[in-house]
Amino acid sequence: MDKVLPTIGILAVLAIVIGLAVLGWRRRVRRDSPAGGGYSTPGTLSAPVAEVEALYVATTRGGEHLERLALPGLSFRGNATVAVRPEGVSIAVTGEPAVFVPASVLTGVGVASVAIDRAVERDGLVRLGWTTSGGTAADSYFRVVDPAGRAQLIAAVEATVPRADAPDAAGPSRPNDKEV
Repeated sequence: MDKVLPTIGILAVLAIVIGLAVLGWRRRVRRDSPAGGGYSTPGTLSAPVAEVEALYVATTRGGEHLERLALPGLSFRGNATVAVRPEGVSIAVTGEPAVFVPASVLTGVGVASVAIDRAVERDGLVRLGWTTSGGTAADSYFRVVDPAGRAQLIAAVEATVPRADAPDAAGPSRPNDKEV
């Protein structure tokens, strides 16, 4: 009997902590729902210009590498396939619905060292800048281990990003980030 009460107490505390974590995540999903998410995939797509296997780290508000966005298909970290086509970028995280980002809403590509709870060596993350279907500026971070795949991904996205006459004001000046 002397072990039953402490066990019940520990289980109760554990249940409360798990319940609070679930409530917190639901609140974040509700908060981020106006941001929308990805776009509908066009009926026909060209062959990929580049396709890499990567670790999807997170999607954050544009320029705020510590503020996670809970977007459909991009809520959880996991292995991913990133395919760049002339029409845009497809992101398929294992266990999540695929997300399509049209070329017209891509804002840039760069490298970073920090995103939410992931800190890596200098320039170890690839940052994909884009605008969600709800009009929110977003940055998605990927860890591409293979240097050749990383360079291929960056070059393909750079070729796909719409060019503007004026330089991107939010580009290289972001903390822990630089355009390549």
